[in-house]
Amino acid sequence: MQTAVYYFPNYHLDKRNEEFHGKGWTEWELMKCARPRFEGHRQPRIPLWGYQDEADPAVMAQKIDAAADHGIDAFVFDWYWYDGPYLQRALDEGFLQAANRNKIKFALMWANHDWHDKHPVSFANAINAQTLYPWTNTAENIGEVWDYIIEHYFKNPSYWRLENKCYFSIYAVRRFINQMGGIEKTRQVLSLLRHKVSEAGLPGVHINAVWFDNLDNKPFCETASELWSEDIGFDSFTSYNSAGTTKVWQQDFPRVSYAKAAQEYTDFAARVIKDLPVPYYPVVTAGWDSSPRTVQSDTYHYGAYPFMPVMEPEEKPFEELFVVLKQMIKKYNDENQIIFINAWNEWTEGSYLEPDTHNGYKFLEIIKKLTEKGVEK
Repeated sequence: MQTAVYYFPNYHLDKRNEEFHGKGWTEWELMKCARPRFEGHRQPRIPLWGYQDEADPAVMAQKIDAAADHGIDAFVFDWYWYDGPYLQRALDEGFLQAANRNKIKFALMWANHDWHDKHPVSFANAINAQTLYPWTNTAENIGEVWDYIIEHYFKNPSYWRLENKCYFSIYAVRRFINQMGGIEKTRQVLSLLRHKVSEAGLPGVHINAVWFDNLDNKPFCETASELWSEDIGFDSFTSYNSAGTTKVWQQDFPRVSYAKAAQEYTDFAARVIKDLPVPYYPVVTAGWDSSPRTVQSDTYHYGAYPFMPVMEPEEKPFEELFVVLKQMIKKYNDENQIIFINAWNEWTEGSYLEPDTHNGYKFLEIIKKLTEKGVEK
């Protein structure tokens, strides 16, 4: 079994961010300003390691050590392209320059959505927040993106592979299909990627679809999964997280019970693992609190993202969910027995494994216990 965690790279200086938010801005600024929004709300959440610069190889080396030493096999970086790469310094200058980078693998999840100004956003503007960087790739110009990721990432010996194929995930799949021009065009676009990978002398690419695009705010579509695997050619499915995807997230506010949400997600995962024609890699969501991305002077109402319920991380249901999902994926061959975790460092969404001053290393220790080789789980 392998464990992969999503990595959100917005905790380093970025030229575009500084142009919009001001010199020296990173998303740490939202964490520093966060405050309790309702009775018993635990904010601010303070990183045990401090407000670090993830583009510093020494800082990233600390993260790699902590991840590798606690059973994490791969960082899957949220990767952005808006007429060129965006937020890439954490990977390019941090991870890939870290002295211990070979301790774990890395991969890309293309976060192919528009980038909106929600850092922070008011309740009134949450639905119609300003678009700062639209995602503009089409079937006609996507070849340059494929060339870029093959040359800069797939060829790297530390890139994560499944059955010797480079793992590559697409986040907003419905958006991707629509923008490429439909099912057939999307199949051609992914065939082009496979062709370019082969031309580069690589064994192949494993293309994963993030099934349920949270940005669409739509329920799961069973028929889409068949189309996506058989007609388009996706090799597997997963989810980015389980926040907002089941009934409890629409019914309970301002708090969602971790155990209740975990049970709803478990029911979903069991069904899709049984029914999907290709593997589904389930995801354990570490916790949820997107309130730091809201204007702190606003009353905290239920509404559009990021005005969502809070789900505190809880050790026992976290561990129980991990154990149940681990049992479910035993139906797959060894290479496809994978559990994802959201996330390593989604601090402004309250979904992180990095130690804070409240929980320390508790959740990393759980993962270490449950992934240790030779130990019966």
